[in-house]
Amino acid sequence: MDQDSFARLLNDFTLSAESGDGARFAAHFTEDAVYHDYIYGAHKGRAEIAHMMEHLFHRDAGDDYRWEMFDPVCHGDMGYAWSLSSFTSTVPQFAGQFVVIDGMSRFIVRDGLIAEYRESVNGGVAMAQLGVEPERMVKILKRWSGWLRDRPETVDYLSRSRRAKVPSSRPVSRS
Repeated sequence: MDQDSFARLLNDFTLSAESGDGARFAAHFTEDAVYHDYIYGAHKGRAEIAHMMEHLFHRDAGDDYRWEMFDPVCHGDMGYAWSLSSFTSTVPQFAGQFVVIDGMSRFIVRDGLIAEYRESVNGGVAMAQLGVEPERMVKILKRWSGWLRDRPETVDYLSRSRRAKVPSSRPVSRS
């Protein structure tokens, strides 16, 4: 996918997320896509992704949900972008609390559609804005830590030996 096509995909992707139309949002994904959300976990396939958007995101974020991607970079079948999103919580315990967060997203694209989506967001920032109790925050952050440690990529990373450090006076290879 070229840079301009990727930027258009992300614009349509976030506009459809803001709309709350799960089918419209899921249409940006391959049939077998996986959406890894930092709050709601992994959702596989268009039906699950559509359900997540309509019945989880918009249930909890309400009608003022916003999401924009910035500085998209695409190289072949992989793309990245920085984002800002905001909402006013409709979760009864946190109703009316306004939240703004930033994050980094990684996209694997296939045939012009998203085959895999992952994000990295500091959920502690969101929880602090919501007013989540410290004890609950610790419980959630421990769960997220477990998810990170259990990911196949992390298990593989931790199983390898540490690489030798490059002296700071030598440039790092960019190839």
